[in-house]
Amino acid sequence: QVQLVESGGGLVQAGGSLRLSCAASGRPFSRYVMGWFRQAPGKEREFVAGISWSGSSTYYADSVKGRFTISRDNSKNTVYLQMSSLKPEDTAVYYCAAKVLGREVTTSPRDFGSWGQGTQVTVSS
Repeated sequence: QVQLVESGGGLVQAGGSLRLSCAASGRPFSRYVMGWFRQAPGKEREFVAGISWSGSSTYYADSVKGRFTISRDNSKNTVYLQMSSLKPEDTAVYYCAAKVLGREVTTSPRDFGSWGQGTQVTVSS
């Protein structure tokens, strides 16, 4: 099992930027497909972005494409989510997750076996 700890959330005005970090410990980090998800109050958890083992392939939800960038540094066991041009509708708890099985980046939360505790992102209008 891999342990994940997110950081970097906070309050930001619309149009601003934040960078989330997710530090991993436990099993070799470089073997996991990593993803970022978010959950707003009263809504289901939704896929935001995913990245392959090597970082060569990335995938984004349509709602964040062009504004968010996922990256990873396997030497630091860390995955990042750079968020720009933030909107009030981006307000949610953001979670990073590790996909234990398979090499493909998928978008269903059910495919990811390890989760962090989440970090709150609030975008004011």
